[in-house]
Amino acid sequence: MASEGETRPLLASSQDPADGPIHHSHDGATTTDADARGSSFSRTLGTAEAFAIVISIVIGSGIFTSPGSIDTNVPSPGAALVVWLIGGVLAWTGASTMAELGTAIPGEGGVQPYLKYIFGDVFGFLAAWTWIVAVMPATLAILSIVFVESIYSAAGITDQADRIEHKLLSILILVVISVANSISTKTSTRLNGFFVVTKFATIGAVVVAGLVVVIIQATHPKREDVGGRDWFTKPWFGNRPTVNPDGSKTDWDHLSQWELLGHYSTALYGALWAYSGWDKAIYISAELSAPAKQLPLAINSAIPTIVFCFITANAAYYILLPWNVVSTTDSVAVTAITRLLGRGTGIVAAVLICLVVAGSLLGNSFVAGRMAVAAANQDWLPGLFARLGKPGVGKPTEADAETETEAEAEELAPDASASDAPVNAIILSTVLSALYILLGSFRALLTFNGLGEYSFFFLTVLGAIVLRVREPGLRRPYRPVILIPAVFALVSGFVVVRGAIFAPVLAAVLVALWGTGGLVYWGRKEVARRREG
Repeated sequence: MASEGETRPLLASSQDPADGPIHHSHDGATTTDADARGSSFSRTLGTAEAFAIVISIVIGSGIFTSPGSIDTNVPSPGAALVVWLIGGVLAWTGASTMAELGTAIPGEGGVQPYLKYIFGDVFGFLAAWTWIVAVMPATLAILSIVFVESIYSAAGITDQADRIEHKLLSILILVVISVANSISTKTSTRLNGFFVVTKFATIGAVVVAGLVVVIIQATHPKREDVGGRDWFTKPWFGNRPTVNPDGSKTDWDHLSQWELLGHYSTALYGALWAYSGWDKAIYISAELSAPAKQLPLAINSAIPTIVFCFITANAAYYILLPWNVVSTTDSVAVTAITRLLGRGTGIVAAVLICLVVAGSLLGNSFVAGRMAVAAANQDWLPGLFARLGKPGVGKPTEADAETETEAEAEELAPDASASDAPVNAIILSTVLSALYILLGSFRALLTFNGLGEYSFFFLTVLGAIVLRVREPGLRRPYRPVILIPAVFALVSGFVVVRGAIFAPVLAAVLVALWGTGGLVYWGRKEVARRREG
């Protein structure tokens, strides 16, 4: 039986202590032995770095590629902007709940320690397994493919994503980003800062172009050679037939309520993809110098900034282009700038978008390595993935820890060059991502990634609600109103069910992946038990 003051995971076994880690109570919060040992990384990051990482990850390909798919599934531009707003608010509700858990439960690795604390060790393992083997490699593969696709689009080449040359170039981009992340944490955060500036500059250029067109057409109403005219002559919330990419049209006045729901849910799914990455600040909470203050501040400043950028950029697209063009292009930003300023400027826009995607690649690769380190520290992965600073095949020793401590001290010197990057973990994510690029397609990877992510987002936020009831006295430096996690739990559950219905094969692959993970988990437990015996 648990001792007084000790909290037992909701679904953990109460009979065999060997089945899970020993828990300790500290001021009402429970930590594991692994947590008590502390993070593998030093607490050198602040609010600005966390803000930059969230911005760098979230503002990626979605804002430049998703508008077309969203516009196709809504009856008006005004409705599309509302979908973007709703998607942003939902991302904010999820991020706020993650901030609550991140400031209440110690640990590294994102949702892993939260699920372990609430539901037991096996749920933490399955979250780590899913993210390391499926979600993050699929994300990196998608971004690498989009990077190369942007280059091809700028050159006027399409429909090449399945060719081996395209795939090999995607892998090359992935390797370059992984090498950049392998230098050091300081180098990665500095590069993130550069990419954040690039992202804001790119979106700013689109918005300014839209404002210029508004001014020109407002002062010279008869001019038809600058931007689109629909924004000026048609109602923003009036139903209009939507032109689909295959040339067919959707007449919104003749659709049933069920069909409308299907279209709106598809549009929302596209918006949620564009906002994906909102959870990534929690993956570096163990590296923040004051996480209880910095994590909520970073999230509550980054997400509203992103929502504002996305809505203003989409409004600009509807100003710069005829509305029937928005729904038929997957490169809406390049199309808009090319139409306004010519092909040469369009190529410049494509280069900027490549830099934006590179920033998302860098941020996601940065996080992916840290997730593998956290899992290795929990003995869920081989210990070699917990090594920092240099590749190797052995588990970190006390001598390695002393060397890393000395390297951290030397970091204070101007000429410090020691690396604290999780090189082995980055190699693992790079190899898995390369396999996804070779074997998968963009759309299949997108759906697979969404199913894996939102399954555990749902469980994590549901767990936050459970924890409110089970441990009302748990110290929570940041505590949003209960409606916030409740709304996100409902929406994330809907996203998972909808995705599984429309992609049963990929859902079955994910279930098989969980089954394999379960076998790996119990196999490692059995090996550890025999060694102890």
